[in-house]
Amino acid sequence: MLELRPFNTLGGANHGWLNAHHHFSFAEYYDPKRMNWGQLRVWNDDVIAAGTGFPKHPHRDMEIITYVREGAITHEDNLGNKGRTEAGDVQVMSAGTGIAHSEYNQESTETRIFQIWVVPNETGSAPSWGAKPFPKGNREGFVTLASGKVGDDQSLRIRADARLVAANLKAGETAEYRLDAGRRAYLVPATGVIEVNGLRAVARDGVAVENERVLKVTAIEDSEIILMDVA
Repeated sequence: MLELRPFNTLGGANHGWLNAHHHFSFAEYYDPKRMNWGQLRVWNDDVIAAGTGFPKHPHRDMEIITYVREGAITHEDNLGNKGRTEAGDVQVMSAGTGIAHSEYNQESTETRIFQIWVVPNETGSAPSWGAKPFPKGNREGFVTLASGKVGDDQSLRIRADARLVAANLKAGETAEYRLDAGRRAYLVPATGVIEVNGLRAVARDGVAVENERVLKVTAIEDSEIILMDVA
């Protein structure tokens, strides 16, 4: 089963400095039919104006993944971590027992990110933060960016039975992703136009997947695809 969730049906709000669209209920947007997708709790499509950002605020017991689509985001937290994550790269924050952080666009142009929250398998662990480059030109098929699954040693680690992957496909190219039995997936093309098992989706649409074992993703136009595999 594949369910298309067009971008123009998403909740959200334009705060001036932040233009946010929510694939799932978040902040002032509430939809009982879009509370989560398995362990996936939040998928926010954020456009952050130059020189602005999120001031320091707390989180706990959540795995928070930031995928930078355009521009860069600068992170700072109360553990002393600080880093700048550029387009195509990923940062992961395991909030654990509690962490306070800020996220600012210190660039001269707007920054576009996907912020993805996953419910962890364990609570009460020490908080942590990390980031890693994943050059878009080095992706052949789906590349694992963040994972809590055994064997995904080259990716950023999260404390959840989940995996975040991405692919950059030229028009006409196809990539496959296989799901284990009982797993769900949520897929968003950051750019381009794609078909997923025959279902067409355009940039920033969501595709909710369950009861499928093989996803065949074909790029109708050059496309950047992000997919979360969850229990």
